[in-house]
Amino acid sequence: MRVGLLSDSHVPDAVKELPMPELRHAFEGVELVLHAGDIYFTSVLDDLATIAPVLAALGDDDSVTAMERDRRIKSKHVLTLEGHRLWLVHQRPYGLGQPTFSPAEKAEELPEIVVFGHEHRTAVERSHGILFVNPGSPTFLNYQHGLGTVGILDVRDGQVDVKIVHL
Repeated sequence: MRVGLLSDSHVPDAVKELPMPELRHAFEGVELVLHAGDIYFTSVLDDLATIAPVLAALGDDDSVTAMERDRRIKSKHVLTLEGHRLWLVHQRPYGLGQPTFSPAEKAEELPEIVVFGHEHRTAVERSHGILFVNPGSPTFLNYQHGLGTVGILDVRDGQVDVKIVHL
């Protein structure tokens, strides 16, 4: 399964609209798009849905009242992609993947992959068996206006691969 990843689009605060031609090109062939929060307006998800089905995490800058009616948006999505458990959240779950972390979840409920945003920078890191992915921002990378980055997550034949794409 090929999944498009993005976060922190900040539309229309950082830019008026998503860079859809660049996103269509980067997300060619994806079966699902995951947005890790700071969406601002659900119309952003509608635009992304013209590429593939969309799920999103509620960001700290997103209006809870405006977003709570949209079934695509949750504080945390827990997905299983080709047998791999994935969490989609806005902020990195600090402590998770660290030796001192004592999870409330049972071991079988812990993720293998965490997709998050909030930091406006890219990250692809493995820690204690968990792959952490922050795709950056397509519109506000490193808090700079302009084209930024997205991620592509490929889950196939038991293998997980991630790449960051500069738009």
